[in-house]
Amino acid sequence: MIWKPNVTVAAVVQRDGKFLLVEEETDTGLAFNQPAGHLEEGESLIDAVVREALEETAYHFKPTYLIGVYNWKHPSKDVTYLRFAFGGELRGFEAERKLDEGIVAARWLSLDEVKATQGRHRSPLILRCIEDMVAGKAYPLDLLVHYG
Repeated sequence: MIWKPNVTVAAVVQRDGKFLLVEEETDTGLAFNQPAGHLEEGESLIDAVVREALEETAYHFKPTYLIGVYNWKHPSKDVTYLRFAFGGELRGFEAERKLDEGIVAARWLSLDEVKATQGRHRSPLILRCIEDMVAGKAYPLDLLVHYG
């Protein structure tokens, strides 16, 4: 059998000193994550992060740069994630939009609040992506080529 990682995308959004996270139901209870999800067949990474942000937060996200690419193996599951984290801006909000199943709400948290809730983070990548964004890590989107 050939091993393959789960390719995921995440939107890392900061506004007025707070970061956009989603509170979601998981097997182990309520957890925080960035608006994030799996790349779908035939989808570009950019299209995936735009779609996931809208589905999970009702915000229209416009990615403007890549923060980083993260390889993380879940400590208790036989799953490895290859996460592409994007920074960008919000371009609208659909207040009446129903969020994805399992999403309790979109939440705005300060960096201190994000750090204080680490025990409820879906993965260590949440804080790492925020810290990388705050540190100024930003790579041009033209690094990513969707062929076809």
